[in-house]
Amino acid sequence: MSKLKSLFAFLGVTMLAVAACDVPTTPTPDTPTATAVIPTAPPVATATPTEDGEEPVPSATSNPVISLPDPSGYTWTAFVSGLERPVDLTYAPDGSAYLFVVEQPGLIRVIENGRVLSEPYLDIRDRVGSSGNEQGLLGLAFHPNYAENGYFYVNYTDKNGDTHIARFQVTADPLTADPGSEKQLLFVGQPYGNHNGGGIAFGPDGYLYFGLGDGGSAGDPEGRAQSLDTYLGKLMRIDVDNGDPYAVPADNPFVNGGGLAEIWAFGLRNPWRFSFDTATGDLYIGDVGQNQWEEIDAAPGNPGGLNYGWKYYEATHAYEGSPPADLNAVMPVAEYDHSQGCSITGGYVYRGSALPAFNGVYLYGDYCSGSVWGLLQQANGEWQDQLLFASGAQIASFGVDQAGEIYLLDLNGDILKLVSR
Repeated sequence: MSKLKSLFAFLGVTMLAVAACDVPTTPTPDTPTATAVIPTAPPVATATPTEDGEEPVPSATSNPVISLPDPSGYTWTAFVSGLERPVDLTYAPDGSAYLFVVEQPGLIRVIENGRVLSEPYLDIRDRVGSSGNEQGLLGLAFHPNYAENGYFYVNYTDKNGDTHIARFQVTADPLTADPGSEKQLLFVGQPYGNHNGGGIAFGPDGYLYFGLGDGGSAGDPEGRAQSLDTYLGKLMRIDVDNGDPYAVPADNPFVNGGGLAEIWAFGLRNPWRFSFDTATGDLYIGDVGQNQWEEIDAAPGNPGGLNYGWKYYEATHAYEGSPPADLNAVMPVAEYDHSQGCSITGGYVYRGSALPAFNGVYLYGDYCSGSVWGLLQQANGEWQDQLLFASGAQIASFGVDQAGEIYLLDLNGDILKLVSR
């Protein structure tokens, strides 16, 4: 089991609200009685549930990397600056070289050749509510056929703090979208101002996924993450190419009953950034913890219906309540405690070509400490997890470009790119 070799002192910063964890009095947990499905023992864990569980078979991959790289040969270098609370970065699958960065107050900006263009791609500040730290324009995903239909999708909160999953369309000018083209796909009322999730992405199956937190407050007081009658605390999966405004894929786990048909996975507290490995299709989720533990969840092959355990578990540790005997809670593949950070930011599996030593390595970070870890699954299913970088940034998100190169978003307004020294 890999061990973190150093811990960083906290930067004394105000916690990023889009992924912030709460600090209420720690509840006294009941002893869990259910079986926990553990992909493998988390490399940074100091404790695991006492139950033994199944281990999923790792996805087949031609990844030649068998160990994490020596970080001394790499650095995060300045890419662009001067942004206002950047929280997401992606590209359009249209053959262009543009990058698109989401600013939390309600703008999407274009980056061309390492320069932020003065005119925004989209301005919806008139309808986005970002007064709460975890609210705002939070996620962006371009349709796989964007070059033909010009569609893209966003996840945002309105002036009342409620969530909208909406579609917009580009104009005849490829650098300008039409704010009047909004088509709402789903509206979700938010009971509190925090834990809004915010991620949105197309999976390798062509379906649109989006994540929502448990509704907020602290400790999931209404038990929404485990309830299948609400979208809160879930990852959803919909078909935007059929139906109006969408259809539900026939293989969604609750399409025939037992829960809301759009639900793909549940038992999440506040999924702050999820992504798919472009080589394997595996799903990775960074789920923000409550009082003590942050976690990375992984789903090899991305099966539907997985329960990630909150609030019975905070990472691999019992949190509150006695789970039912038939609960199969999927345990995280990596975790760290709050001596090393306070709010996890999920990242991406590197599949670029400039840094071959990182091929297959999942990079993720912590907002409060600025630490960046590398996580790598071995052919036998075991995981290597190691602290690699002290970025000095308030890590709001990660992003990738058309070539698979990876970027780090600092909420203070900077974007950094991982390069070799």
